[in-house]
Amino acid sequence: MSTSARRAIIVCADDYGISPAVSHAIRDLIARKRINATSVMVTAPTFSHAEAAALREVAGDHAAIGLHLTLTAPFPPHAQGFAPLRRGAFLPLASMARRALSRSLAPALLEAEIAGQLAAFGAAFGRAPDYIDGHQHIHVFPQITEALLRVAKHAAPHAWLRQCGRAVRKNLEPKGLFLDALSRRFRRLAARDGLSTNPAFAGTYAFRPRADYARLFPTFLEGLPDGGVVMCHPGRVDAELIRLDPLTDLRERENAYFLADSFPQVLAAHGVALAPIAPRRA
Repeated sequence: MSTSARRAIIVCADDYGISPAVSHAIRDLIARKRINATSVMVTAPTFSHAEAAALREVAGDHAAIGLHLTLTAPFPPHAQGFAPLRRGAFLPLASMARRALSRSLAPALLEAEIAGQLAAFGAAFGRAPDYIDGHQHIHVFPQITEALLRVAKHAAPHAWLRQCGRAVRKNLEPKGLFLDALSRRFRRLAARDGLSTNPAFAGTYAFRPRADYARLFPTFLEGLPDGGVVMCHPGRVDAELIRLDPLTDLRERENAYFLADSFPQVLAAHGVALAPIAPRRA
């Protein structure tokens, strides 16, 4: 099968900036053209303009760079006055999700924080992001979705937004079913506001110590259409990652999978190729 006949997909590494070792591993995969997108955490304590410059250089015109909107612990807010906080950081996912679902967050504070993270991205990269997604998928929750859409329409109107609805819905775990439901609403509201979303999403799995990523990844490609997104979390483990996030050894396992000689063969066998990236727009 020729490359031109294959479905063109996006393989997106989340969490660029969370730690130096993770960022280095993601840049290496982009340089080797094993992935073609990464989402940046501008609120991460060690993220710097130097890391942004290194990513810009390696991404060139073959990898997209997005904003990884971060609104959950243990990360601090970018904007002054954000609430609620716990010891100077965002609330954990479960607490933030409950407040979003009960619509007890302050829209003005959400908009200010989202605008602040977009401005920080612009200061680091000299342009708006190619796309916007959310750490722990927080962006598809009520109130946060509406705030993101209001800000994105003005600050990043050409960016596409990552929805988390699956192309294939068989054997979905509870988390996947919940994200599907939230994403139907997310897609509808984004379309109403004239903002683009990806046609389908894959890549979630239970982060158990014995998870077999080499077995799981091919299942993410089943039924994925042109423009579909596969989320991943490759990286190397360092002290900063251990301090901030429980997802450690599995990042090493994902990284090894993408570096293996067999990975391009898996893509070809499933009739997919990494999508070309559209020209950057300011």
